[in-house]
Amino acid sequence: MNRELRKRIRYGDGWRAVLFLAPSLAGFAVFYVIPFVIGVYESFMDQALGGDFVGLANYKELLASGSFRKAVSNTLLFTGIGVPLLIVVSLALALVLNRQFRLRSWLQTAFVLPLVVPVASVVLVCQIFLDWNGTLNAWLHALHYERIDWMQSKWSMSVLVMMYMWKNIGYDMILFLAGLQSIPKDYYETARIEGAGRLRQLFHITLVYLTPTMVFVVLISIINSFKIFRETYLLAGNYPYDRIYMLQHYMNNMFFELDIQKLTAAATLMVGCIVVLVTGLLQAERRFRTYME
Repeated sequence: MNRELRKRIRYGDGWRAVLFLAPSLAGFAVFYVIPFVIGVYESFMDQALGGDFVGLANYKELLASGSFRKAVSNTLLFTGIGVPLLIVVSLALALVLNRQFRLRSWLQTAFVLPLVVPVASVVLVCQIFLDWNGTLNAWLHALHYERIDWMQSKWSMSVLVMMYMWKNIGYDMILFLAGLQSIPKDYYETARIEGAGRLRQLFHITLVYLTPTMVFVVLISIINSFKIFRETYLLAGNYPYDRIYMLQHYMNNMFFELDIQKLTAAATLMVGCIVVLVTGLLQAERRFRTYME
């Protein structure tokens, strides 16, 4: 009787959970899953309505496009620079803020505050600061240096990396703080008794037990790096400087030109690369966890 009662309770709870999740699942399917499936289908057609199946022809044409290759290389360069810097800086801040000192709460608030600042406000501040007649160029002029058009020069990528870090550093820092506080203090006390220094504790305790959090933070940071299009678009428009012409710019321009086939092919490739990357990281984290056990 007890087993049957438990099965009935679990069965009933399962149906209740499905009913509660049904509105969200329906909205997710209608606005995300179904459009994406349609987009994948369109990437194999020669036109949007009443087209013929052309196989991988759209993907071959896409890979032969110089603008697409430039957008992909710029996106990979930005992700390759921004994500490691963000991880290192946010982890360092989390290690500092994991200790008790007087200004700890104020610093936490300062680093988390960018999360609630709208993107338009961030872009407005950057425009005031980085414009040809902006604050930074005024300082350079006062020091007898030449003015720089920051968003139309080699410095444009650096500007985007700094904006990306400033916007996301608080979120990653919070995740790292949660991971650090979940590590038992007994491990550090035992290590100190055995004579292990701070550097050895960092590499053999902190980073080892922070690996699951690290994998999650890396995934979130990579996904957020693909959202830099909003800032770049508001700062530099549809066709920015070549250095900051991102993959999202390419897809946005294909949308305005109604080239649905290239747009959907590019989006499918981007999602496929993200899925492969996420799967690889999760498998690596799972193997590491099994090795530690």
